[in-house]
Parts: sequence; C-alpha cells; structure tokens
Amino acid sequence: MGQGRGIVTGTGDHTEIGRISEMISTAGSLETPLTRKIRAFGHKLLILILGLAALVMAVGFWRGESLDEIVSSAIALAVGAIPEGLPAAVTVTLAIGVSRMARRRAIIRKLPAVETLGSTTVICSDKTGTLTQNQMTVRHVVVGADVFDVGGNGYEPLGDITGNGNPCSPGDAPGLSECLLAGLVCNDSALVQKEGRWDAQGDPTEVALIVAASKAGLEDAAVKQRLPRVDVIPFESQHQFMATLHEDASAGRKLVYLKGAVEVVLDRCQTAFDPRRQSIELDRERIQEQVGKLTASGLRVLAFARAEMPSDTQRINAHSLPRQFTFLGLQGMIDPPRPEAVEAVAACQRAGIQVKMITGDHVGTALAIGKQLGLVKESAASTRPAALSGKELAVLSDEQLIETAENVSVFARVSPEQKLRLVEALQARGHVVAMTGDGVNDGPALKQADIGVAMGITGTEVAKEASDMVLTDDNFASIRAAVEEGRNVFDNLTKIITWALPSNLGQGLVILAAALAGTTLPILPLQVLWINMTTGGVLGLLLALEPKEHDIMHRPPRAPDAPILTRRMLAQVAFAAGIILVAAFGLFQWELARGASLEAARTVALNTVAVIQAFYLLNCRSLNHSVLSVGLFRNGWLWLGIVGMLLLQVALTHAPFLNAIFRTAPIGWDDWLRILAAGAIAVVLVEAQKALRSRPARQTPS
Repeated sequence: MGQGRGIVTGTGDHTEIGRISEMISTAGSLETPLTRKIRAFGHKLLILILGLAALVMAVGFWRGESLDEIVSSAIALAVGAIPEGLPAAVTVTLAIGVSRMARRRAIIRKLPAVETLGSTTVICSDKTGTLTQNQMTVRHVVVGADVFDVGGNGYEPLGDITGNGNPCSPGDAPGLSECLLAGLVCNDSALVQKEGRWDAQGDPTEVALIVAASKAGLEDAAVKQRLPRVDVIPFESQHQFMATLHEDASAGRKLVYLKGAVEVVLDRCQTAFDPRRQSIELDRERIQEQVGKLTASGLRVLAFARAEMPSDTQRINAHSLPRQFTFLGLQGMIDPPRPEAVEAVAACQRAGIQVKMITGDHVGTALAIGKQLGLVKESAASTRPAALSGKELAVLSDEQLIETAENVSVFARVSPEQKLRLVEALQARGHVVAMTGDGVNDGPALKQADIGVAMGITGTEVAKEASDMVLTDDNFASIRAAVEEGRNVFDNLTKIITWALPSNLGQGLVILAAALAGTTLPILPLQVLWINMTTGGVLGLLLALEPKEHDIMHRPPRAPDAPILTRRMLAQVAFAAGIILVAAFGLFQWELARGASLEAARTVALNTVAVIQAFYLLNCRSLNHSVLSVGLFRNGWLWLGIVGMLLLQVALTHAPFLNAIFRTAPIGWDDWLRILAAGAIAVVLVEAQKALRSRPARQTPS
C-alpha cells in the first residue's frame, strides 16, 4: 500500500498485540506533527546530554581520574539519559489507535489524522444517512389544495393513500397519479425483492418515490414500457434537479419530467396541473405555505413538474430546458435522526466540539431535524439565525462568513463550493475542522478540512481519495467514536512520554551525581543498557494499550499548537526523576556504608531504578486521576509486563552467568524489601504530588 493511501486495517479476531506487527511497517514510514515535535525535542535533549557528558569528562580530567573511568562515566550518562525507545513507542501507539478505530468503523487512510482527531473543535456533517437513518418514507403528497397521507413504513410497498381520511386511488385523484408518476419515471434507482425482503438499489430518496407510486398501484415496469426514457439530465448539486425525456407513443409526443428542490422547480414553472382544465395559474404563495408546513414537521420536500417538448426532441440539457413547466405537486418524506447520532452529537458538545449540519435539503427541513438532534437550542432572547440557506451564504463577504460560520449550526441548500468556504471560514477562527462528504464535488472541501471524512457506503472514489478517514457505516456516531479514540491515542502518548523521560533522566542523574561527587559509578554502562532493553523497551509500550479514561469526552479539545510537555507534565517528570536519583544513589551509598561489596551495592542501585520505573508506570496510567480511580486491573498487559520485568531482575541478580556478564551479585531478602519499599514510596509520593497539583486554587476573599 502506498504512502498516499495510508493505513487500512481489517477488523478480524486478532488481538491488539497481534495487530501491531502487521501495521508497524506501514505506520512507521509515515510522519505526523507529533513525531516531528518529538524528533525536534529529541535533538534538543541530545545536545543537552552531550553537554552533560562533556561536563562529566571535564570534571574527571580535572580530578585526575583515569581515562577508563572518565569514558565509562560519560557513556553511562549518555546511554541512561537518552530515551531511545520513545520513537518506537509513538509508532506503536498510533498503530494501535488505527486498529481500534477500524473496529469502531472508522478507517484511517492517513496516519496524522489519528493525532488530529484529538484536537478537533468542529465537525461539519452531512444530514442524510450520516445524522439520519437514510430510510426515506413518503408521508404526504400535496397536489393543488389537496393533501394526501401515505401509510406504511420503510421500503415495503404496503400502505394506504388517504385524502381527508378516506382511501384514495389514482382514478379518483388524477393529480395524485401525475405527481406520483413523475417521481417514478424521473428516477434512476430501483426497488427489488430478495429472499422476501425489499431492498433499495440506489438513492434512498428515489426509492421512497418508487415505493409511494407502488402503493398507488403504479407498477415500475409497466410505466417505463409505456413511457420509455429517451434522455436524462442527472442530478447535480449545483443544479439541484433531475430531468428525464420520455416518449409518449400513445399520444405521439415527448414529455420532460422534472424533480428537485422546490425553489428550483418553481422557477421553471408557469402553470399548475388541474385535472379538469389540464393547467391553471400557478399560486406560488400557497405552495410556499404548504412547503413550510411540511418542512416544519421535519419532512424533506421534493417538487415535481412536467413539460411537453417537440416530437423530434432527442436530447435535453440544463440550458435547453424550457421555463414553461406545469407544476404537478409536492412529496414530503421523512428520514428520522439516528438515535445513536442524537447521543453522539450530545457527547461531542459535552467534549467542547461544535457540530454543524450541512445539507442540500430545504431550510425548514434542516431546521426541524437540527432541533431533534440538539443542534439548535430554542431561545427567545437569541437574535442569531438558527439556520441559513445557500442563497444567504452567497451574499456574505468572507469576513461576515467567518462570524456566521461560528454562530450558526444548520446550513441548508448548500453547494459544494460553499462547503469549502465554510471550512475555510472556520479555520480562519483557529478551528480544527472535520468535514464529511460523499460526492465528487465534495473533494475540495474534504481536502481543505483538517480531517476529511468520506462515506464508505455511499461515497464516491473521488471523495474517498480526498479524505483522511472513511466511515464503513456512514454513521455520525462513528465520527464521535474516532474522536474518542484519537483523544485516547494522544492521552496514551503523553503517558508514555511522562513515564519514559523521568525513567531515563533519573538514570542519567544518578550517573551525573556520582561523577560530580567523585564517587564510584552506582550503575555501569552495560547495566544501564540492560535496564533500557528490558524495562525501558517493553514497559512503556504497555501504556499504549491503556483503556480510555472515563472523562475523556468531558474535556475540551487539545490545542494543536500545544507543547508536548506541559508545565504539569514537566513537574511530574522532574519530581519522579528526583525520586529515582535519591532512592538509587541513597541505597547505593547505604550498601557501601554497611560493608556490602561494590557489585552488590550496584545490584541494589540497578534494581532500585528498575523497580521504581515499574511502580511509576502505575502512576502514569492517568496524569490527572489517582492510580486507584482508573481501576487497578483494567490493563492486564501492564501487570504481565511488571511481573515479567521483576522476574528478569531476579534472574539478573541471582543467575551466575548473568552475574558474570553484567557484574552483578546476589543480594539478600532485606535488600529486596528495601528496594520494593522504595518503589511503593515512589508511587505514594507521585500520587500525593498529583493530588496537590490537581487541587483547585483557594479563592481569596474579596
């Protein structure tokens, strides 16, 4: 898979540990803003370490120490202080995040999106199929002054059509028949029955029109045989209509049927259908009132019209269509919000993420659905518009649009070009924007957005190629899940960094303190390398598997330009490194003072560093909450790693062949108890520091 396509993972039954190996080769080759920050931080850290190593060497020469001792001290400092396992830990954490998102139906195509998701401040979402169920059902047909109710649910063509509460047939209402006929023939979708179940093939809106016509007794195959199609103008978002040319052989004429947005269809109509006189004067005001009533109920409304063409017409296009159409009527259909989308919108809002709905539907329909989703809050005092149409957006300057995009949550009748303008306007306010799209024309907006989200089911290949993430279920709830996982990925990365830095810094400080004090090295370079290969190389990775914290979606989004190490993290890093320094150096000197051999004293110091690192891992499971509040056993891998590390340290201490290689020596149970006590005290001290740091500042009396 090429770099441009990013990572696409399956969702099989492999464990997360098993997925890491198959994803690491791809993930490791891709760079993210975070990895660039870490690399830059690493360069600064390396310069600092080299400077300290040079200081150690200078002090050694000044004291007249042997070259062997000087070089050994400098190497031990460099090996101990450099967190060489950090880049691998970052890559593995991102790979695990990609795997978890894939299992929650969000396929990451470009690795930086994993990191960016945690900073998302605005999600601009399509309505149909993403926030709603995408199972259209026609509820009302309006012809002239008559309103017909359509029964039934879903795509099963069963249900009565009634007018004023009485059953109605096409023979009783020719106007109803003409309106339903227009929806049936001006249509590129199909309704098929498979294994006793009715399935939609094509656009759900068009399938709903087929179902409504079928309920009135209009059979698709028979109608298409009577009115064969000659040419078509496919629906395009910039036109907002579809038109089909048909041969009416029985009458020796050509007919064009038109369906689309109400205002677009009305703009091409001069008359309205009347069964007695064929056509009457068009009452635009009454039609708009009818549209308002339908959209206020959350119905999506389409308008239908018909025009007769010269008998020799063989082609039609958007520019050659006449403006003398006869208006046939309206069909209002419902596409209810997804229950999970309502909850997901609320969760995003609690997390400080604005959700904006962008749709091609009528403003009234969009506003009604927006209220059901919780996007629009009723407030009598508010003077801001609850929803805006594409026409209203078109007259706004760029400066006005920046203010409007910030304050309005529902946008209707929006063109793809206006989607792009909305993204740019929100970004101008410093927002990190996620934008959904499925059409070819959505490509520019998806590219411009910080996170382009394409639909996996209804999305075109162009939209998918332009996106950073693909939803396999076209569901807004999957975006919310991806944001949650993105926040967890960054959470775990900061935990790994907060664990790794004091672990390495503590070792370096132990070496530095010994060198500056002119005492024997408490830990040899080879012993430092052992700790980094076992403890440092394995334990930190286990934090990548840490489950989400309970309040992860109750925090505000992370600022994308925020530093890797915040003041809070730096304080904890310095405090933990100080504990390692005091405990390891102190116990080393204690052992020498009580007459232990140099090898035994070094073994105690080495085990002290390793045990405190393992115990400190528990502190880093949450940087804000206590070790007990996150659940001690939620991450079983972490405990397996700690037990494994302790067994390796026991082997290093008591296995003769390892004693010979690493110059260690067996120690007594009393030494082990002191080492374990140092680890336990370290946990308590770091927890106390976290509690003090998290305590709200006292309010001073006024």
